[in-house]
Amino acid sequence: MKGPMGFEISKRSFIAALCGTPLARPFAALAQQTTMPVVGFLGGRSLADDRQLVAAFRKGLNEIGYVEGRNVAIDFRWAGGHVDRFPTLAADLVAHHVSVIFVGDVEVQIKAIKNAISTTPAVLAIDGDPTRLGLASMNRPGSNFAAMFTPTFGLWPKRFDVLRKLMPSVSFIATLIDPNNPSAEGITMELQTAAKLFEVHMRILKAGGDQEMDDAFATLTQPRAGALFVMAGPFFEERRQKLISLAEHYAIPTIYDRRDFPTDGGLMSYGVSFVDRYRRCGNYVGRILDGAKPAELPILQPSKFELVINLKTAQALGLTVPRSLLATADEVIE
Repeated sequence: MKGPMGFEISKRSFIAALCGTPLARPFAALAQQTTMPVVGFLGGRSLADDRQLVAAFRKGLNEIGYVEGRNVAIDFRWAGGHVDRFPTLAADLVAHHVSVIFVGDVEVQIKAIKNAISTTPAVLAIDGDPTRLGLASMNRPGSNFAAMFTPTFGLWPKRFDVLRKLMPSVSFIATLIDPNNPSAEGITMELQTAAKLFEVHMRILKAGGDQEMDDAFATLTQPRAGALFVMAGPFFEERRQKLISLAEHYAIPTIYDRRDFPTDGGLMSYGVSFVDRYRRCGNYVGRILDGAKPAELPILQPSKFELVINLKTAQALGLTVPRSLLATADEVIE
């Protein structure tokens, strides 16, 4: 027979539990464990990288009344930066009969992930265009998926504005793009539009591999770019330390999308609050556990954005951050 979490239990162990012997937990605890819903959590990085996000996800569950270990269990899977593992890991969670699956930071292989999850209720944190899921509409997606949609578009004018406040005289900006990212073409078009709006020259640098990344930074001096934007996406996120080191080596002021970069020594980031994103996804998972149908849950959109500035890195680059910009920052790292 099946025991908690799907393990086989022998008849002898089962009888021992009934009799209250030390060979097994009391029957009441066993029954509670057996009936506890299990949430499958699929993350793209690792627990060490995403500990804060996991805490936010748990908080979202708690707000709906679910506490891990008391009335819900969480079964974690980590891709370790290898997003190509997402479909296999998702299928493994399905095989373990979890009640709901949460997938964080989905940007590539959306169709493969969707096929792997099959009919299991799921909440996806999607970067980019949610229509790639084939949803009926933003208000009533009409599938076994609920989603938190984080646009990769629309934030570039704000990043230009932040950079202009930091470096008012900057006239030439480069942007590092992953050509293998599905959003690359759309982001390139938006960047070119924003560059015209702010009257700066824009140069697009493409890097889909480590050597290409090294080569891209080497060209920043020919001619000298005043600043660098880095496109969001798993490829660059997996190489966070390398990017920060290259930006330091070439002394190029660089703006990223996630707070992880300035936290680890990068200059600045502006983008969606991932802590808020994971908390709200935890809310949706809790609502599904309560009986809500994913098909009837509107697609969530981000409502909280954050600016993070590493003051020490700015000083190392010889930049003076205006007080007006510091005042608008959500966090200043000194």
